[in-house]
Amino acid sequence: MSDETQTGEEIEAALDDATEAVEVEAARLDELAATGGDGDPIGFAHLMDVPVRVTVEVGRKRLTLAELADLRPGALVVLDREAHEPADILVNGKVVARGEVVLVDGSYGVRVSDVVRGNAEA
Repeated sequence: MSDETQTGEEIEAALDDATEAVEVEAARLDELAATGGDGDPIGFAHLMDVPVRVTVEVGRKRLTLAELADLRPGALVVLDREAHEPADILVNGKVVARGEVVLVDGSYGVRVSDVVRGNAEA
């Protein structure tokens, strides 16, 4: 056995030391979490200027890596929705509304046809 090899007792002692250090840090975090803040809550009005990401999804398609690698200009990817179905309007990844895709002065837009209430799934 070389000097670099640790005995079982040394390994156990090192593990005990590490466990104790983690417990001390966890106790400090608990103490911080228990303290309450003073003052007024943020309130909804203060959040109105926070930007959110709005995405419009007209459909999806699952491809294998081989199919993805074979895509070329002019290739057609057929989505999982029919042309008459509404597009999903997502805010930060959550569906909040549905609508139809329209063309406005050469740019795409979405005319909202339905606002989703409650727990909608994408």
